[in-house]
Amino acid sequence: MTVTNTTDTKKDSGVYPPSPQFAATANTDAAIYEKAWSDRLAFWAEQADRLQWDKPYGQVLDWDTEEFVANWFVDGKLNVAVNCVDRHVAAGNGDRVAIHWEGEPGDSRSITYAQLLADVSRAANYFTELGLSAGDRVAIYMPMVPEAIVTMLACARLGLMHSVVFAGFSSAALRARIDDASAKLVVTTDGQYRRGQAAPLKGAVDEALGGETPNETVDHVLVVRRCGIDVDWTDGRDLWWDETVVAASPEHAPAAFDSEQPLFVLYTSGTTGKPKGIVHTSGGYLTQTAYTHHYVFDHKPGKDVYWCTADIGWVTGHSYIVYGPLANGATQVVYEGTPNSPNEHRHFEIIEKYGVSIYYTAPTLVRTFMKWGRAIPDAHDLSSIRLLGSVGEPINPEAWRWFREVLGRGEVPIVDTWWQTETGAIMIAPLPGVTAAKPGAAMTPLPGISANIVDDEANPVPRGGAEASGYLVLDQPWPSMLRGIWGDMERYRETYWSRYADRGWYFAGDGARYDADGDLWVLGRVDDVMNVSGHRISTAEVESALVGHTAVAEAAVVGAADETTGQGIVAFVILKSGASGGDDVVAELKAEVAREISPIAKPREVKIVPELPKTRSGKIMRRLLRDIAEGRELGDTSTLVDPKVFDAIKG
Repeated sequence: MTVTNTTDTKKDSGVYPPSPQFAATANTDAAIYEKAWSDRLAFWAEQADRLQWDKPYGQVLDWDTEEFVANWFVDGKLNVAVNCVDRHVAAGNGDRVAIHWEGEPGDSRSITYAQLLADVSRAANYFTELGLSAGDRVAIYMPMVPEAIVTMLACARLGLMHSVVFAGFSSAALRARIDDASAKLVVTTDGQYRRGQAAPLKGAVDEALGGETPNETVDHVLVVRRCGIDVDWTDGRDLWWDETVVAASPEHAPAAFDSEQPLFVLYTSGTTGKPKGIVHTSGGYLTQTAYTHHYVFDHKPGKDVYWCTADIGWVTGHSYIVYGPLANGATQVVYEGTPNSPNEHRHFEIIEKYGVSIYYTAPTLVRTFMKWGRAIPDAHDLSSIRLLGSVGEPINPEAWRWFREVLGRGEVPIVDTWWQTETGAIMIAPLPGVTAAKPGAAMTPLPGISANIVDDEANPVPRGGAEASGYLVLDQPWPSMLRGIWGDMERYRETYWSRYADRGWYFAGDGARYDADGDLWVLGRVDDVMNVSGHRISTAEVESALVGHTAVAEAAVVGAADETTGQGIVAFVILKSGASGGDDVVAELKAEVAREISPIAKPREVKIVPELPKTRSGKIMRRLLRDIAEGRELGDTSTLVDPKVFDAIKG
């Protein structure tokens, strides 16, 4: 596999070492890499020992190389919720704020660890009263309100598996997930705020459970009053949170569960076929989320205010809002709303209000901030920020530099993190205080993680040069790895392990390359690596070249079928406010790509558009853009923020 690229051009060759001041107080130093490599399993045992175990584990790892199922921290027992809440209270930190919650309309609550423990205990007691027991599944369909996090932790406390469904998903998507997991309880809200307006939510639950074939597994629907709107009610099934959970006892005696006790199932939407229910378990998952949160974000308990802007409907919210930060005793911001409600200053006002010091967000939001202009963040005191993070897709160098310059005052580290729902936790990222980062590069696997880039024949690719690109694989098991696809282990093996089954390697589905220094650059999904006249070209690289033009705010690139070249490159571009959208700028953009990458990468077509189709998690739906580029009927648009965006794109 070869990728034509020149990401190491002069424009993208900058290296940003940590400041001596940051390095002097960082949570680790370069010796951690050698320590992990010298005895990988001992290293993971050391990370596991940062947790509270009710029964010590024996063997660190039992790895089934035929079924591709891991058993980490064998026979150890712990309680995930105790590690996230109780132990901080027991250590005398009950008065520390766990969550600064900011509601979209402007209401706010600060919840201490002692208050969180009482709330989680009440929910656990009431769930037990409803007849739920370890191993049962609970569907959570809620906006970003504290009760959603309380519900997740109460499930963890009881050994229940939660299945969080993003509150922007349709009733049909919710029904599919409820049915697949055979959930017994659904927890939801009466409604949710969307850009200042109260929108119903429970109605979607009613639709999901009803219809021509009513659901038969759900016994109860527990409803939090959020918006005060009227809802339909099914007596005997539906229950108000404030009339039940709030009245339960704030004291609960937790049980310890096996390290491999299933913790949650989280569904990923593939481009085709039935969503995959990714299963994660307890001990290994919590070990790696706590470890990565501590080191990747250089988190200082009791000093930092941390903010991950994700939604708990996605794995980032599971790992870096709920489990990782709370296991580390973090004080964090949780925000219910959108970045532009009531206006574009919202995020920066929140950073200023709470003194956010660690800010972890998605490249698409950074590019949105760029489009709005730096006058908005410049209007606020962002001096509390000491570390920035990026997640969700490769960040283009232009956005990386803007992020550092505008939000980070040109001095703070950026941790660009690569990981997946399936990996459970961050796998590849620079370590702040240690790594001299490169804009757009994932850099190096974290200590304890083993990754490689290989070609079609499983041969490692060399550093630098035209043949330095290939497929990203994980060639050793890791603690937070998925344990299967719910109810379909054969699909699990086929999807993730079949490509390199004889080697026992996990195929990540991403293309990647090494630069001349041996640093790792993730090129995006293999589906997003285009084949033009036999040359494999990354969509991420073409997008970076386009966004490097002074007129461009954001770009998305797809490969469309081409009789001559196999695939032709079609670019969809949003211009900055005031930029001209005529033929001249289109010609300039094509020339820019040819100059930055190669004439082979020159787009066949550049479409100037007002918006791009994005999911509610902020990901660009390139599959749908490919439908447009190839003149097909659009596929499923149910997960888009605004399905009407295609009217403007086609127009």
